[in-house]
Amino acid sequence: MAESWLVVPAYNEAATIRTVVERARPYVDHLVVVNDGSTDSTGDILAELPVTVLTHDSNRGKAASLWHGLTHAVSQGAERVLTLDGDDQHEPADIPALLEAAERHPDRRIVGSRFHDPSVIPKGRRRSNRVANFWIGWAAGQPIEDSQSGFRVYPAELIRRAKVPVGRDRSFVFESEIIIEAARLGFAYHPVPIRVRYRVGARPSHFKPVMDIVHITRMVACRLWGRGFDPIALWRSLRGRRPS
Repeated sequence: MAESWLVVPAYNEAATIRTVVERARPYVDHLVVVNDGSTDSTGDILAELPVTVLTHDSNRGKAASLWHGLTHAVSQGAERVLTLDGDDQHEPADIPALLEAAERHPDRRIVGSRFHDPSVIPKGRRRSNRVANFWIGWAAGQPIEDSQSGFRVYPAELIRRAKVPVGRDRSFVFESEIIIEAARLGFAYHPVPIRVRYRVGARPSHFKPVMDIVHITRMVACRLWGRGFDPIALWRSLRGRRPS
């Protein structure tokens, strides 16, 4: 198996970043944390840990952080790159399952799916994610089980070929748009069941419900408009048929 790389975007994650790094480190060969202009003690904590830290002087958003980490790993020879969030929502012990799936399916994008047990997802998030899954699945031309999960494996070739904007206003658009872009480039979607936890007292989400949903909706509409709303893709999404 190729050397494993993990990228963790972090913005004001002082409460959780040490735990995330310590729990994930045994499962990967290289761990990169992108400190996205944190104003708390995230940077000080990272200085004490055995990881590569890429630092932004100011907050550029999650999209730019992910892209910085992904392209850095590929420039260092990574064949595929894992990502997970820095808020301790994911279970690092699931990393081997995602890497194993990536090894079996090197031409697919592996996405950790929380929907094998939707009862663990708060009702509001569950409903909004199902709506997003439908629209992004339509735009991607294949059913999508969990479009909002940040626990993924990206093939290096996808990172080299993808053309997706990563500006500050695209912070929470990137992970949706890269699914659509990957499908356009021929990388099929492959879900892997993962565990997830929503901690009591966790920091507020960086997701801005109104503006970020507007940006995601605009992106999906533009993608569909450019393809004439693709009725065949809609049929595939509704029928649950994945391209072979």
